[in-house]
Amino acid sequence: MRPRGVQLAAGVLCALVLVGAAGCGRGEGGLESAGATPAAAGPVRLWPDLPPATDPPIDYGETDTERVPGIKVADNDVHAVDARAVVDAEVRAHPDTYSGADGLYAETARAIKACGTAPAACPVMRPYYRDLTGNGRDELIVGIRMPDQQVGVRVYLAENGGLTRIMATVDQVISVELAGRDLIMRVSSAGIPGYEYRTAWSWDEQQHSMLPTRDEIVRVKPGRTAPPTVPAPRLVSPTPGPGSASTPLPLPPDVAVPAEPSP
Repeated sequence: MRPRGVQLAAGVLCALVLVGAAGCGRGEGGLESAGATPAAAGPVRLWPDLPPATDPPIDYGETDTERVPGIKVADNDVHAVDARAVVDAEVRAHPDTYSGADGLYAETARAIKACGTAPAACPVMRPYYRDLTGNGRDELIVGIRMPDQQVGVRVYLAENGGLTRIMATVDQVISVELAGRDLIMRVSSAGIPGYEYRTAWSWDEQQHSMLPTRDEIVRVKPGRTAPPTVPAPRLVSPTPGPGSASTPLPLPPDVAVPAEPSP
Protein backbone atom coordinates (compact mmCIF):
# COMPACT_ATOMS: atom_id res chain seq x y z
CA MET A 1 0.00 0.00 0.00
CA ARG A 2 1.42 3.40 -0.98
CA PRO A 3 2.01 6.03 1.77
CA ARG A 4 -0.66 8.70 2.16
CA GLY A 5 1.79 11.42 1.01
CA VAL A 6 2.30 9.66 -2.32
CA GLN A 7 -1.46 9.30 -2.81
CA LEU A 8 -1.97 13.00 -2.06
CA ALA A 9 0.75 14.05 -4.54
CA ALA A 10 -0.80 11.86 -7.22
CA GLY A 11 -4.20 13.44 -6.58
CA VAL A 12 -2.82 16.96 -6.89
CA LEU A 13 -1.08 16.03 -10.16
CA CYS A 14 -4.32 14.66 -11.58
CA ALA A 15 -6.16 17.85 -10.60
CA LEU A 16 -3.56 19.99 -12.34
CA VAL A 17 -3.85 17.89 -15.48
CA LEU A 18 -7.62 18.28 -15.48
CA VAL A 19 -7.41 22.05 -14.97
CA GLY A 20 -4.91 22.30 -17.82
CA ALA A 21 -7.19 20.26 -20.03
CA ALA A 22 -10.13 22.53 -19.18
CA GLY A 23 -8.01 25.57 -19.98
CA CYS A 24 -7.07 24.09 -23.34
CA GLY A 25 -10.77 23.59 -24.05
CA ARG A 26 -11.42 27.31 -23.53
CA GLY A 27 -8.50 28.30 -25.79
CA GLU A 28 -6.50 29.75 -22.91
CA GLY A 29 -2.83 29.04 -23.35
CA GLY A 30 -3.42 25.89 -25.33
CA LEU A 31 -0.94 24.20 -27.63
CA GLU A 32 -1.00 25.08 -31.29
CA SER A 33 -0.18 22.78 -34.17
CA ALA A 34 3.07 23.44 -36.00
CA GLY A 35 1.62 21.96 -39.16
CA ALA A 36 2.24 18.75 -40.96
CA THR A 37 5.61 17.09 -40.43
CA PRO A 38 7.43 16.38 -43.68
CA ALA A 39 8.05 12.73 -44.36
CA ALA A 40 11.59 11.54 -43.69
CA ALA A 41 13.50 10.84 -46.88
CA GLY A 42 16.24 8.26 -46.73
CA PRO A 43 19.40 8.31 -48.87
CA VAL A 44 18.87 7.46 -52.51
CA ARG A 45 21.70 5.90 -54.44
CA LEU A 46 22.30 7.51 -57.81
CA TRP A 47 23.46 5.49 -60.81
CA PRO A 48 23.28 2.14 -58.99
CA ASP A 49 24.64 0.31 -62.03
CA LEU A 50 27.84 2.35 -62.03
CA PRO A 51 30.72 -0.13 -61.58
CA PRO A 52 33.11 0.47 -58.68
CA ALA A 53 36.49 2.01 -59.41
CA THR A 54 39.21 -0.55 -60.02
CA ASP A 55 42.21 1.76 -59.53
CA PRO A 56 42.82 3.38 -56.14
CA PRO A 57 42.80 7.19 -56.02
CA ILE A 58 45.99 9.22 -55.81
CA ASP A 59 47.88 8.60 -52.58
CA TYR A 60 48.33 11.93 -50.79
CA GLY A 61 50.24 10.31 -47.95
CA GLU A 62 47.77 11.10 -45.16
CA THR A 63 48.63 7.88 -43.35
CA ASP A 64 52.40 8.07 -43.80
CA THR A 65 54.31 7.75 -40.55
CA GLU A 66 58.04 7.69 -39.93
CA ARG A 67 60.43 7.02 -37.10
CA VAL A 68 62.61 10.07 -36.47
CA PRO A 69 66.22 8.87 -36.76
CA GLY A 70 68.67 9.49 -33.95
CA ILE A 71 66.16 10.90 -31.42
CA LYS A 72 65.94 9.19 -28.04
CA VAL A 73 63.06 9.94 -25.69
CA ALA A 74 63.63 9.02 -22.05
CA ASP A 75 60.50 7.59 -20.39
CA ASN A 76 58.57 8.44 -23.58
CA ASP A 77 58.29 12.04 -22.35
CA VAL A 78 58.17 14.47 -25.29
CA HIS A 79 58.64 17.44 -22.94
CA ALA A 80 62.31 16.46 -22.67
CA VAL A 81 62.83 16.63 -26.45
CA ASP A 82 64.26 19.63 -28.31
CA ALA A 83 61.79 20.38 -31.13
CA ARG A 84 64.50 22.00 -33.24
CA ALA A 85 66.69 18.94 -32.96
CA VAL A 86 63.77 16.74 -34.03
CA VAL A 87 63.11 18.70 -37.23
CA ASP A 88 66.85 18.97 -37.92
CA ALA A 89 67.16 15.17 -37.67
CA GLU A 90 64.45 14.80 -40.30
CA VAL A 91 66.09 17.34 -42.59
CA ARG A 92 69.42 15.52 -42.37
CA ALA A 93 67.72 12.17 -43.03
CA HIS A 94 66.01 13.53 -46.17
CA PRO A 95 68.35 16.02 -47.85
CA ASP A 96 67.13 17.67 -51.03
CA THR A 97 63.54 16.54 -50.42
CA TYR A 98 61.11 19.22 -51.56
CA SER A 99 57.77 17.40 -51.68
CA GLY A 100 55.76 14.92 -49.66
CA ALA A 101 55.64 14.64 -45.89
CA ASP A 102 59.36 15.49 -45.59
CA GLY A 103 59.31 18.24 -48.19
CA LEU A 104 60.80 21.61 -47.26
CA TYR A 105 61.94 24.64 -49.22
CA ALA A 106 65.71 24.66 -49.70
CA GLU A 107 66.04 27.93 -47.75
CA THR A 108 63.91 26.51 -44.94
CA ALA A 109 66.07 23.40 -44.70
CA ARG A 110 69.22 25.55 -44.56
CA ALA A 111 67.74 27.74 -41.83
CA ILE A 112 66.79 24.66 -39.79
CA LYS A 113 70.34 23.33 -40.01
CA ALA A 114 71.57 26.70 -38.71
CA CYS A 115 69.13 26.90 -35.77
CA GLY A 116 71.94 26.24 -33.29
CA THR A 117 74.09 29.15 -34.47
CA ALA A 118 71.30 31.52 -35.62
CA PRO A 119 68.33 30.86 -33.31
CA ALA A 120 66.62 34.17 -34.14
CA ALA A 121 66.25 33.08 -37.77
CA CYS A 122 65.21 29.51 -36.92
CA PRO A 123 61.89 28.71 -38.66
CA VAL A 124 60.90 26.11 -36.04
CA MET A 125 58.32 27.79 -33.80
CA ARG A 126 57.64 27.12 -30.14
CA PRO A 127 56.37 23.58 -29.56
CA TYR A 128 53.00 22.70 -28.04
CA TYR A 129 51.92 19.59 -26.19
CA ARG A 130 48.64 17.68 -25.99
CA ASP A 131 47.49 14.11 -25.58
CA LEU A 132 46.07 13.62 -29.08
CA THR A 133 46.18 9.83 -29.11
CA GLY A 134 44.42 9.16 -25.80
CA ASN A 135 47.33 7.15 -24.43
CA GLY A 136 47.65 9.35 -21.33
CA ARG A 137 50.85 11.07 -22.52
CA ASP A 138 51.39 14.29 -24.43
CA GLU A 139 52.37 14.34 -28.08
CA LEU A 140 54.72 16.95 -29.53
CA ILE A 141 53.22 19.52 -31.95
CA VAL A 142 55.69 21.48 -34.08
CA GLY A 143 55.16 24.37 -36.49
CA ILE A 144 57.66 25.36 -39.21
CA ARG A 145 57.51 28.73 -40.94
CA MET A 146 58.11 28.60 -44.70
CA PRO A 147 58.14 31.03 -47.64
CA ASP A 148 54.90 32.31 -49.19
CA GLN A 149 53.29 32.42 -45.72
CA GLN A 150 53.12 28.64 -45.56
CA VAL A 151 53.39 26.71 -42.32
CA GLY A 152 54.34 23.07 -41.85
CA VAL A 153 52.58 21.33 -38.96
CA ARG A 154 53.98 18.07 -37.62
CA VAL A 155 52.93 15.87 -34.71
CA TYR A 156 55.19 13.33 -33.00
CA LEU A 157 54.29 10.37 -30.79
CA ALA A 158 56.76 9.09 -28.20
CA GLU A 159 56.91 5.30 -28.16
CA ASN A 160 59.52 2.64 -27.47
CA GLY A 161 62.07 5.23 -26.41
CA GLY A 162 61.92 7.21 -29.66
CA LEU A 163 59.70 9.44 -31.76
CA THR A 164 57.25 8.55 -34.52
CA ARG A 165 55.91 11.31 -36.73
CA ILE A 166 52.16 10.72 -37.00
CA MET A 167 51.16 13.83 -38.94
CA ALA A 168 52.78 16.20 -41.46
CA THR A 169 51.09 18.81 -43.62
CA VAL A 170 51.87 22.22 -45.14
CA ASP A 171 49.41 25.01 -45.93
CA GLN A 172 48.81 28.77 -45.82
CA VAL A 173 47.08 28.78 -42.47
CA ILE A 174 44.98 31.37 -40.67
CA SER A 175 45.20 29.53 -37.37
CA VAL A 176 45.99 26.20 -35.76
CA GLU A 177 43.83 25.25 -32.79
CA LEU A 178 43.36 22.42 -30.34
CA ALA A 179 39.88 21.18 -29.40
CA GLY A 180 39.80 18.11 -27.20
CA ARG A 181 41.98 15.59 -29.01
CA ASP A 182 41.56 17.22 -32.43
CA LEU A 183 44.00 19.55 -34.16
CA ILE A 184 42.07 22.02 -36.31
CA MET A 185 43.61 24.01 -39.15
CA ARG A 186 41.89 27.03 -40.71
CA VAL A 187 43.03 28.00 -44.19
CA SER A 188 41.90 30.88 -46.41
CA SER A 189 40.17 29.95 -49.64
CA ALA A 190 41.88 31.56 -52.62
CA GLY A 191 39.18 30.53 -55.09
CA ILE A 192 36.14 31.45 -52.97
CA PRO A 193 36.54 34.88 -51.35
CA GLY A 194 34.80 35.17 -48.01
CA TYR A 195 35.17 31.46 -47.23
CA GLU A 196 37.77 29.36 -45.47
CA TYR A 197 38.67 25.71 -45.20
CA ARG A 198 38.64 24.00 -41.83
CA THR A 199 40.23 20.59 -41.39
CA ALA A 200 40.13 18.58 -38.18
CA TRP A 201 42.94 16.05 -37.78
CA SER A 202 42.17 13.18 -35.41
CA TRP A 203 44.04 10.15 -34.17
CA ASP A 204 43.12 6.87 -35.91
CA GLU A 205 44.18 3.82 -33.95
CA GLN A 206 43.98 1.43 -36.91
CA GLN A 207 46.21 3.57 -39.14
CA HIS A 208 48.39 4.60 -36.18
CA SER A 209 48.40 8.16 -37.48
CA MET A 210 46.49 11.44 -37.46
CA LEU A 211 43.93 11.62 -40.28
CA PRO A 212 41.95 14.57 -41.71
CA THR A 213 38.65 13.22 -40.40
CA ARG A 214 36.55 16.35 -41.05
CA ASP A 215 37.08 18.81 -43.90
CA GLU A 216 34.66 21.64 -44.63
CA ILE A 217 34.28 24.97 -46.42
CA VAL A 218 32.88 27.60 -44.08
CA ARG A 219 31.61 31.10 -44.78
CA VAL A 220 33.22 33.76 -42.62
CA LYS A 221 31.27 36.45 -40.75
CA PRO A 222 28.92 38.57 -42.89
CA GLY A 223 30.59 41.79 -43.90
CA ARG A 224 34.05 40.37 -43.31
CA THR A 225 36.19 40.23 -46.41
CA ALA A 226 39.00 37.81 -46.91
CA PRO A 227 42.39 39.33 -46.02
CA PRO A 228 44.64 40.20 -48.96
CA THR A 229 47.39 38.14 -47.37
CA VAL A 230 47.28 35.22 -45.00
CA PRO A 231 48.25 36.24 -41.44
CA ALA A 232 50.82 34.39 -39.39
CA PRO A 233 49.52 31.22 -37.71
CA ARG A 234 47.89 31.53 -34.30
CA LEU A 235 48.56 28.57 -32.04
CA VAL A 236 46.63 28.00 -28.83
CA SER A 237 47.88 26.43 -25.65
CA PRO A 238 46.77 22.95 -24.62
CA THR A 239 44.56 22.48 -21.59
CA PRO A 240 44.67 19.65 -19.02
CA GLY A 241 41.74 17.52 -20.08
CA PRO A 242 40.30 16.41 -23.42
CA GLY A 243 37.27 18.44 -24.34
CA SER A 244 38.33 21.45 -22.28
CA ALA A 245 38.31 24.90 -23.86
CA SER A 246 41.63 26.23 -25.09
CA THR A 247 43.04 29.56 -24.05
CA PRO A 248 45.39 31.55 -26.26
CA LEU A 249 48.94 32.04 -25.03
CA PRO A 250 51.31 34.84 -26.03
CA LEU A 251 53.25 33.98 -29.16
CA PRO A 252 57.01 34.27 -29.43
CA PRO A 253 58.38 37.65 -30.57
CA ASP A 254 58.97 36.44 -34.13
CA VAL A 255 55.31 35.67 -34.79
CA ALA A 256 52.93 38.59 -35.19
CA VAL A 257 49.15 38.19 -35.36
CA PRO A 258 47.06 40.99 -36.91
CA ALA A 259 44.05 42.28 -35.02
CA GLU A 260 40.71 40.65 -35.78
CA PRO A 261 38.42 42.94 -37.84
CA SER A 262 35.34 44.30 -36.12
CA PRO A 263 32.19 42.27 -36.73
